[in-house]
Amino acid sequence: MVEWTDFERATIQDIFAKMDYESVGPAALARCLVVYPWCQRYFGNFGNLYNAAAIKGNPMIAKHGTTILHGLDRAVKNMDNIKETYAELSVLHSEKLHVDPDNFKLLADCLTIVVASKMGNDFTAQVQEVFQKFLAVVVSSLGRQYH
Repeated sequence: MVEWTDFERATIQDIFAKMDYESVGPAALARCLVVYPWCQRYFGNFGNLYNAAAIKGNPMIAKHGTTILHGLDRAVKNMDNIKETYAELSVLHSEKLHVDPDNFKLLADCLTIVVASKMGNDFTAQVQEVFQKFLAVVVSSLGRQYH
């Protein structure tokens, strides 16, 4: 079980309260698919992913990016039990979708970059540390079924 300080809880709540999901989610997923093109193999039915412009303009990518970000709300609301919160999603990604669990970390890194760019000077080293701790717990939880 992860221990969260009051500062960490408040920081995570604050980040997600201010987040524009319809902007950040699509931008993070698009960045991941552009920077790590091998991740595109899981989105074969999403149409044209031939270049960065096509990926960024793909409405299915945008929708799924928003869905992913809204999925993080579950972790925000269940910070004391993230592992169980994502148990079902871990099974889905492992056994049905066969997603390489390393991709969760790649997406988390891209999300951190997008959030940092949106928050600007408010994304201090302390805030980044908390955000990355939160995402590391989520990534670990999603990868749990693989172990």
